[in-house]
Amino acid sequence: MSEQREFLAQWSVSQGNLRRFLEDLALRPLDDDAQRTAGRAAAAAAVEETFGINLDDFTLGVDSVGGAFATAGRGKITLPDPEIPQDAEAAAFFDVDNTLIQGSSLILLAKGLFRRHFITLSELAPALWKQIRYRVSGSENAADIAEGREQALAVVKGKSVAELKATCKEIVDQQMLRKSYQDTVELAAMHIAAGQQVWLVSATPVQIGQALAEQLGFTGALGTVAEEEDGKFTGRLVGDILHGPGKQHAVAALAALQQLDLSKCTAYSDSINDLPMLEMVGVPVAINPDRKLRRHAKAQGWAIRDFRSVRRVVRAGAAPVAVGVAGAWWWLRRKRR
Repeated sequence: MSEQREFLAQWSVSQGNLRRFLEDLALRPLDDDAQRTAGRAAAAAAVEETFGINLDDFTLGVDSVGGAFATAGRGKITLPDPEIPQDAEAAAFFDVDNTLIQGSSLILLAKGLFRRHFITLSELAPALWKQIRYRVSGSENAADIAEGREQALAVVKGKSVAELKATCKEIVDQQMLRKSYQDTVELAAMHIAAGQQVWLVSATPVQIGQALAEQLGFTGALGTVAEEEDGKFTGRLVGDILHGPGKQHAVAALAALQQLDLSKCTAYSDSINDLPMLEMVGVPVAINPDRKLRRHAKAQGWAIRDFRSVRRVVRAGAAPVAVGVAGAWWWLRRKRR
């Protein structure tokens, strides 16, 4: 299996955005022979056997990881402590919303971007409505995800990359850190103390996760990556939106690149939508789970951790989040006047 992980790592670094990143910033250019070392058929078989996904999905994951690395300007945001012996094959993957922080990072980002006149209320309205609908129903369909992706890309097209990064850093520093669940942060610290990598994996823009990872001393962050060109967003996606199976694909690619053994890895999430990621690791943990994930975790004998200080009347239900989203909507309308 270790030979197979090495094979996939070599194949992965020859692909797409990640290959260009490595050529430009990390390694000497890879020659044509090196690119052809792992044939597509052999790679497809290795991906299927190792991760249970097809090569096209794995390649999307490679692009997502490569885009995240390029956005950060490096592979790992925080290097390991040289005083701590490293467990090179183990890592922990953390969802962000309601796992690491209370509430929706997307809503906090939207408020910050609106305050900076980066987006308008009409551009923001569809995202707010989708958040309400998702929290009420507890699920999202493929059409909603695809529509949301296109709307988000259209909103940022032609806008400043530096301004978005600055807003993300400001939101993390001023709001998200104080909304973090200290128990979750302590869990991550335990993994770091054990010499393991800690990665945030979220559907929100990768800049949010990377700002959080930098402040909290985590290894890095994977997230949804919008393509950049000459300091502006092009309106195109790099890889896939990291939602549901998208997280699984990105974690598989990261595991291949870092030569991680997923049976030695841990994943944490609050949502049933993250089941593909949770099921691919040796130790899945439900944190502040929604009702469907709680039921599934109990049935599977998974660990369940609830760090919410007040139990909701409707457990993991819609009311508190819907109220929060409605409050954000009222705040934005008031600011517009």
